[in-house]
Amino acid sequence: MEVGSYKSHGLVFAVFLFSIWALPLLAKENLVPPEVPEKFNLDLQTASRVRPRLLSQSTAASGRYETGRLVFERLIAQVRPPRSIRPSWELRILDDDFLNAFASPEGTIYVGRGLAQLAGPSTGLWAAILSHEIAHVVRRDWARRYLFEKSLEHGTILVLGDPGLPSASWMDSHAAPAALAQFCRQMELDADIFGVMLMARAGYHPDFAAALHHLLHSQRNDAPHTPQYAMHPCWEERDRELQRAYVAASIEFGHLWPEWYASPGGNPPVLVFAEDPKVRKNGPNAWELQIPMRCQNLAGAVEVVLRSRSSPETRASRKSEIPADAELSNSGQEIRQLTGCTSPTTTVTFALTSEPGHKKVAEPWTDAYVLDAWGTVLSRVDIPK
Repeated sequence: MEVGSYKSHGLVFAVFLFSIWALPLLAKENLVPPEVPEKFNLDLQTASRVRPRLLSQSTAASGRYETGRLVFERLIAQVRPPRSIRPSWELRILDDDFLNAFASPEGTIYVGRGLAQLAGPSTGLWAAILSHEIAHVVRRDWARRYLFEKSLEHGTILVLGDPGLPSASWMDSHAAPAALAQFCRQMELDADIFGVMLMARAGYHPDFAAALHHLLHSQRNDAPHTPQYAMHPCWEERDRELQRAYVAASIEFGHLWPEWYASPGGNPPVLVFAEDPKVRKNGPNAWELQIPMRCQNLAGAVEVVLRSRSSPETRASRKSEIPADAELSNSGQEIRQLTGCTSPTTTVTFALTSEPGHKKVAEPWTDAYVLDAWGTVLSRVDIPK
């Protein structure tokens, strides 16, 4: 799962970054994907070479991260790795503030301190982070990517180096062929699918995975659509592609944990799926902005906050500073609106105006946030220009 930039550790760690189709019938099968060739071990050799450096820049998950360790142990108890590897499972916290997590092929999961703090005491958010990375280990996705790149060698200009010392082509989305990019995106979605079913079996409602995706999306200004050569799907694509997986995993969770509140993860979180806003002109100086959205597990109301930026410079300087519990009030203008979000699709409408004689709205509205009663960001959407 790549949820933030990770430049401080260099390209040598890029080989382990795996991260927001047909749905496997995992509900009635063991969580074991098809195996790579049994004698293939370049992924494990690379992990062994890099491990000392990673260990020196991380600490064991304990103390304030004890919740993560306990969730990790519960998750790995539910998986059976392929015969070709015997993971040495361990959870470690990296000494940085990036919102990032990645898996080493031999079974060590590394979570950036920033992401660990974002998960905080929530067992459900920890489960969403760790189940995705555990999936990459069990599925041996580093090996899958390497073997897929080898299959592309003949007929492309892609050149592979020593897997322990990857060249820039490993992470350069502009140089990578479209086939590799599509393969990597599919690999991420497959890890998501595996992860939500693993969560359900371990007692964490799969809605926490979507909640994590939305929370991370609110922290970043990613493009709303996945570029052709992107190695990871955008959050909107993850929502779209994982709908059937959420349903299947929720059914499995309900079967195993009929009393949701008594499960290890407790009741599922409030979810808001916000769709692309629509803008309609109502008069010479009037527009109507409509934001369709769908809510799950909601008791009460949510608040939709439409935000503007006072200048392009102000917006450019804001990259990912909206924390989960932020009061969205100090930058640009705002319009706030409460909604119960009770119908299958609720549309929140904002009336916008412009100065007489002007063809554009008065404020440069850029994005909208959906907040719960405690101010936590549940969803974010970009406003069309």
